[in-house]
Amino acid sequence: MTSLMLSLSSKIKRMLTALFGSLLFLDGLFFTVQNKIHLGTLLPLVLGGFLLAYSYFYQQIQAILVQHPSYKILWHLGWGLLIIWVISLLSFFVYLHQQIQQQVDVPELKAIIVLGSGIENGRPSAILAQRLNTAAALAAQQPQANIIVSGGLATREHATEAEIMAAYLQHTFHIPAHRIKLETESTSTELNLSNTQVILHNQHISLKQPIAIVTSDFHTLRAAAIARKQGYQHPIMVSAPTPLLNRYNAWLREYFAFISGWLLNEY
Repeated sequence: MTSLMLSLSSKIKRMLTALFGSLLFLDGLFFTVQNKIHLGTLLPLVLGGFLLAYSYFYQQIQAILVQHPSYKILWHLGWGLLIIWVISLLSFFVYLHQQIQQQVDVPELKAIIVLGSGIENGRPSAILAQRLNTAAALAAQQPQANIIVSGGLATREHATEAEIMAAYLQHTFHIPAHRIKLETESTSTELNLSNTQVILHNQHISLKQPIAIVTSDFHTLRAAAIARKQGYQHPIMVSAPTPLLNRYNAWLREYFAFISGWLLNEY
């Protein structure tokens, strides 16, 4: 009876591992094929591949562990570290979700900054389009505030991200060109906010005044921390929804970006 239960437990473990591994692997493969290559897509691909290999070679792995007890200790240590990492990741997701749900009161603004998030074939990515849609709705409520779009020239593109963002706002929402200011040199959130300060200065807008920063919901925590370190004293974080298809890969990428930003002293 005991051996039967162990055999059944092993089969269930292998099935669940194979199922979870397949989901992760296909998720990473889907985005990698679309040339969306970053930690948020590569990690599911690699982790999914590992789980599939573990499921397929389960019996061989168990045999090796029985023959080499020292390997077994390292094997269990590796699984323990993986579980701890998954718990930290889920904790970050829960905290991020709680922050996203909070409502923000928007005062009268001096400017609306829209942070870049990628161009695809000369058009805003799905994530960036949501940021621009959110910024356009805010601009309609704040007619006194100019919009600053921020983003440099991406690989294989002929126009800067800021130029494509400005064109999208003009053509989709009929926002007049004179309301849109372009920052066309930056390639990161830190540079987005740093380079934008030149435009704010030229418009006689102080960093002490209310300035909206429009970005994706998952990105608001890190963007706010960077802004405050750079001297923005009243940043109003306005979150744009992340498309469901991209959501959890983006959150996973942000998990590592948040840690690396802390290590690099970006905030």
